[in-house]
Amino acid sequence: MADAPRCAFLSRDRDEALHGTASRVQRWLVVEQPGPWGREAVVESRLPAEVGHVLRSMARRLGVRVLLVRRPGWRRGATRRVYVARTAPDRQWIEQLDLADPRELLDLDLHAVAADDPPGLGEPGPSSVHLVCTHGRHDACCADLGRPVVRALDDAGVAEVWESSHLGGDRFAANLVCLPTGTYYGRVAPESAAALVRGHEAGVIDLEHYRGRSCLPPLVQSAEIFARRHLDEVRIDGLTVTGVTGGAGSAEVCLAGADGRRIIVQVVRERAESAVLTCSAVGQGQAWRYRLVDITDG
Repeated sequence: MADAPRCAFLSRDRDEALHGTASRVQRWLVVEQPGPWGREAVVESRLPAEVGHVLRSMARRLGVRVLLVRRPGWRRGATRRVYVARTAPDRQWIEQLDLADPRELLDLDLHAVAADDPPGLGEPGPSSVHLVCTHGRHDACCADLGRPVVRALDDAGVAEVWESSHLGGDRFAANLVCLPTGTYYGRVAPESAAALVRGHEAGVIDLEHYRGRSCLPPLVQSAEIFARRHLDEVRIDGLTVTGVTGGAGSAEVCLAGADGRRIIVQVVRERAESAVLTCSAVGQGQAWRYRLVDITDG
């Protein structure tokens, strides 16, 4: 593996587009778990086995993304931090609670995590939580490129920064996700990470590194990004998806600007050329790519 081509560098070299690549997630359970993680972090860590298997089962049944996180430098707190978040287009919230023992998760109504409204499992969380994938057992690029970003954010005094297990899109490392907006950023560099995060906290998207919003399907993510580039719109709340028509291979997406302006974007989905998609891949695969067909003012 040391001499094998690395997926993040190969993706960058072939100028693979970032748009439309955010994972589809609207419900999140983020659990602090210090120490090492195996490839399947939830059941291959120092979490008690019964806790890990319950969380994995819940994730599969209820459509909740369960992540493990660590503090920068693997520092340990007096308690374990847990976040519950919702990243739907019209419902965005985050709660937090601190547990003395991860087994206390089994005493919570974990079905409430899938609720549309804050379940009251804890207190209101911070305005923004920043997760950087450093899951090296899943993909070496995530550790090698993610950890310098975590260190840079920590050194800059950015609050609520966590190392995270697999977020999706290893070849776009370093990957960063901001909750509760569910905004995905890729190819984040240590020297620009603090400015990117502080801009996001101020309600501004870094379009160069923007992969999409986790609450939207990939075609719609792409259409939203094409519209933002067309309008030079970087405000997070500057565009709203108002309608979508089409199927799996193409879509016409209507969006409304904060100033009342309407825009219609047509996009199609195509297979990209064969390429190495992860560092651990035994062969090549074909990712989807999203092409702009037309964009007009409504």
